[in-house]
Amino acid sequence: MVSREQKRAAMYKKLQILRSITNSHAHDKASIILDASNYIKDLKKRVEKLNQDVSTAASFTSQNFPTIRVEEQENHFLIKVFTARNCHGLLVFILQAFEELGLEVLQARVSTSDSFLLEAIATRVRRHESTKEADDQIDAQVVKQVVLQGIQKWIQGSEQE
Repeated sequence: MVSREQKRAAMYKKLQILRSITNSHAHDKASIILDASNYIKDLKKRVEKLNQDVSTAASFTSQNFPTIRVEEQENHFLIKVFTARNCHGLLVFILQAFEELGLEVLQARVSTSDSFLLEAIATRVRRHESTKEADDQIDAQVVKQVVLQGIQKWIQGSEQE
């Protein structure tokens, strides 16, 4: 038969394992269990958020995820973004991304009837001569990455609505 002391020791060991798994700083049994319960609730929320992210990503199949093409020309970039579906509000996020990178849109053509099409010519804004070196590091790949980040922000914003 297992003695009472052995049962207590086994319970204490299990509580310590639970405490370490849940990053609990509590010392008494009730608090450790409460922290574990809160930890489980947090994990459930994370799983729900990840499931939402997966469903949003799945809604953008390879056929309707925006295609992005950026061509670097002499002093400007030619940027084309297209998707087969209308993406309400996407233009705002792309323009914010341009602004964050320090690009000024010189000319743009946008169509948002049944699909989304943006054709823009943008140039680097030189604020100071000291930023010339940083501006020279902006290339077509950097612009494409910034546009992708704008699209990701738009996706996250659409999930919350």
